[in-house]
Amino acid sequence: MPSASRRRPPPPHRRRAMLPTSSTLSVVSAPTPPKPLYLRRSLIAAAAASLAVLLLLAAAYAPWRSDHPPAALLGRPAAPTARFYSFDLVREYPHDPDAFTQGLLYGGNDTLFESTGLYHRSSVRKVELPTGKVLVHHEMDGDMFGEGLTLLGSRLFQVTWLKNNGFIYDRHNFTKRKSFTHKMRDGWGLATDGKVLFGSDGTSKLYQMDPKSFKVMKMVTVKYQDNEVPFINELEYIDGEVWANVWQTDCIARVSPEDGQVLSWIFLHELRRNLWNSGNTNIDVLNGIAWDEGNRRLFVTGKLWPKLYEIKLRPVDGPADGSVEKLCPKASFYR
Repeated sequence: MPSASRRRPPPPHRRRAMLPTSSTLSVVSAPTPPKPLYLRRSLIAAAAASLAVLLLLAAAYAPWRSDHPPAALLGRPAAPTARFYSFDLVREYPHDPDAFTQGLLYGGNDTLFESTGLYHRSSVRKVELPTGKVLVHHEMDGDMFGEGLTLLGSRLFQVTWLKNNGFIYDRHNFTKRKSFTHKMRDGWGLATDGKVLFGSDGTSKLYQMDPKSFKVMKMVTVKYQDNEVPFINELEYIDGEVWANVWQTDCIARVSPEDGQVLSWIFLHELRRNLWNSGNTNIDVLNGIAWDEGNRRLFVTGKLWPKLYEIKLRPVDGPADGSVEKLCPKASFYR
């Protein structure tokens, strides 16, 4: 993917967010996509899917308050094996509105570890969950653009944008660090199952790497309905699946690390919409997934978002043909 299409223009200029339009159903093409994500169906199937999309988007962009969780997207609950999920809001937490979140993970004892991006502003930090207070902060060199972050044992692994090198930090002392080199095309996201490192490079590839040698042990292509899903971004490993932000969308793909198949989709449109309607017009895209395995808590946030959310998933019905082409278009953030 050409560097001009990347989502992080260097400072001092940063493209401003545009108001997401709830009434627009046309797909905004991603820059230089490899091919359409989803094949067209027959006229009848397309008509049925369009009707479902209209209902789903209408609900996803409906007014929402923190004390009023969103209604089911299409009325009746879906089966437990549903491929589509909305959410119920559990709690809101403060989040640094200047943090260009690139990596996020739960650190135990109501703390988070976070990697932030942008040149001359990138950092690794430990954050107090209830207050959003930054407890420990390591500022990276100005020519480094921080990306994905994960924790394996007592070591934090971080990758960087447009480079094949990353850093390993002692979780208790960020000054104790060393560098490593990986074989991905670029550094975007990181996660771990406690044994291997999962990595993304902004394409449709999902890598599995040895955490000692950083040799690529396995690589799969993320696909949905037999078509590649590009722009795989921040990652989190949850219950045998790799959950991935898809850059410039309000959607999370739940991916099988065995074969790269997208098992289900999570729609989080309301979070960004609510922030925008509250006057937070400097926000960037949804990015950041953290999982508290011990307490079964799920947290999400975005780049330059002033809030971090604890949510619970709720299965919902989706389009009859399973297509998400119109439900996960590129967010209208860039002029």
